[in-house]
Amino acid sequence: MRRPSALRNDRPGERGPLGPDTTASLREEARLLHTLGISKPLMARMARTAMQRGTTIEQELLSSGEIEEDAYFAGLARMYGLPFLAEIPAELVDDHRAIDSQLTEPRMLRLHYPDRPPVMALVPTITQIESMNARLKRSGNLAEACVTTTPSAIRRAVWQVGEERRAHHAVHQLFETARPLSARLVVTGDQGFLAGLFLSVVTLAATIAPYLSLSLAHFLVSAFHLGGLFLRLFVVAYGQNQPVRKLAFEGDAGAVPIYTVMVAIYREAAVVPQLLAALDALDWPKSRLDIKLVCEADDAETLAAIRAAGPGPHIEVIAVPSMAPRTKPKALTYALAGARGSFVTIYDAEDRPHPQQLREAYHGFCMGPPDLVCLQAPLVIANAGESWVSAIFALEYSALFRRLLPALGFHRMPLPLGGTSNHFRAQALIESGGWDPYNVTEDADLGMRLYRMGYRAATLTLPTFEDAPVNFRVWLGQRTRWYKGWLQTWLVMMRQPIRTCREMGWLSFLVSQLLVGGMLVAALSHPGMLIFVTLSILSLMQIPAPQPGVFTSMMLGIDIFNIIGSYAVFFALGATPMTDREKHGMGWKWAMIPVYWMGVSLAAWKAVIELRLRPFYWNKTPHSPSRVVIDQRRNSLATATSSSESA
Repeated sequence: MRRPSALRNDRPGERGPLGPDTTASLREEARLLHTLGISKPLMARMARTAMQRGTTIEQELLSSGEIEEDAYFAGLARMYGLPFLAEIPAELVDDHRAIDSQLTEPRMLRLHYPDRPPVMALVPTITQIESMNARLKRSGNLAEACVTTTPSAIRRAVWQVGEERRAHHAVHQLFETARPLSARLVVTGDQGFLAGLFLSVVTLAATIAPYLSLSLAHFLVSAFHLGGLFLRLFVVAYGQNQPVRKLAFEGDAGAVPIYTVMVAIYREAAVVPQLLAALDALDWPKSRLDIKLVCEADDAETLAAIRAAGPGPHIEVIAVPSMAPRTKPKALTYALAGARGSFVTIYDAEDRPHPQQLREAYHGFCMGPPDLVCLQAPLVIANAGESWVSAIFALEYSALFRRLLPALGFHRMPLPLGGTSNHFRAQALIESGGWDPYNVTEDADLGMRLYRMGYRAATLTLPTFEDAPVNFRVWLGQRTRWYKGWLQTWLVMMRQPIRTCREMGWLSFLVSQLLVGGMLVAALSHPGMLIFVTLSILSLMQIPAPQPGVFTSMMLGIDIFNIIGSYAVFFALGATPMTDREKHGMGWKWAMIPVYWMGVSLAAWKAVIELRLRPFYWNKTPHSPSRVVIDQRRNSLATATSSSESA
């Protein structure tokens, strides 16, 4: 397994103290833009912003939306008498791996016409076009072999011409380069042999000594469950001893690198306006923001909704070609080829991230060690009060993202990442192979893989708000997919357990077993433990009561402790970091924890069956506009109306 390379911990894209050369270049750029017809007040405002952010006036103009990209580059072409091409036909472009660089830095593209010599499509800047035009005129025939175009036109053509190659790469790259880490093979031949051998031994033992075999299995499962419970008890103690962190990082001042934000969105037309509003609220310069809405090419309704909403120039829509498996990780890995940022973050369509979350993540990367390549933001459920399902879901997320993961990150343990709001160093993400397209819980899998490669993850404090499912059927489908993915992740880890242990370290390997394997064992065994405890208690209530053996008494005590302790720790981990408002929204719905756990067990058993029958099926969780956001807007409108009437 590769170890982490020397990742830079400086500030990519940041310029040093402004000197006379910088000021002079901005003045020259302003002069040229004025000849193009840009007003002086607008240029002065863009110049101040460019000086502050370490960019150019041209970049700020184009990203601000004050001028359309096509109109700007067409104006440049007219001013210097150059031909302009607003759209590049994909059939004129030859596909090869080298053109992928034009997705991140679109500058030039060779066009091959059937009836004429090749033509070079160029994207000039205002400071380059004058000298470029002079060279073209001196070159004679070369001037006829060049046209000007826009960065977006080049990106659209390159995405289209190389879509099959990139889709094939997204689907097969991890399997072909690191087969043991891919979930494409659900169970390897060695695992199948060992599983068959284990089942044969268990069957033989159950036939020869059924009581002894059942007792031994019961003891092992209960002991594993107890280990996971003690891990969570440690997290409770850790959370009580940690002071509240005070955030201190730069505001809008200073140059920052490009940050890529990717959103996988499928059949989510209804939430497009809410999503774009949340992305627009991000506190990051739009000239340094690279937002990619990653859609399936055949999802016409969502694509139409995005077009109708009119996203800004910093937002790019990527249509992923239809190719199995149709999963979120495949779409994200496909889009990763065009990520322009030094850092990458992932959001879901229904997410409302804190506006300064990118600022906190960037500050964390700058201040952290070189092997820190991932930061997980806490996910906070905003609709806990809507149903008992969403209330317990909120409790569960609070325990995971505000207690368990921070404790694991503090002690440099492996983090099973959440499916959204993870921030990465782009270089490390690409080196790791991106997301496994065949793992339906790609977040947990990626967290384990990064750790095995020698990288580390930590957590943030500024949250991302999202809504939980409010009815049991939707929740069950989502949770079944999660447990199926955790099963895939555990099977990948256990293909070469000795190697995995060596890469992770024995303590981290044990913790990961308790996290992933323990979660699966607890969910699958919970009904059995309840049945054993119930039957044992009913037996003791008989008159005359039978005298249980020492082993039965011990196991009864352990199982009662496991069940009651698990419920109590589940509640304590989730409730302690909640705000008073969150607790009020949850109310007394926490009393449904035992019912929720039985639902978790049902999802786990469904996942086992589905892993055998439909291992890569992605059970899509439907979303709708947040009622919390709608209520907030309604209240704001009512307040504004009331104020207007009073005035």
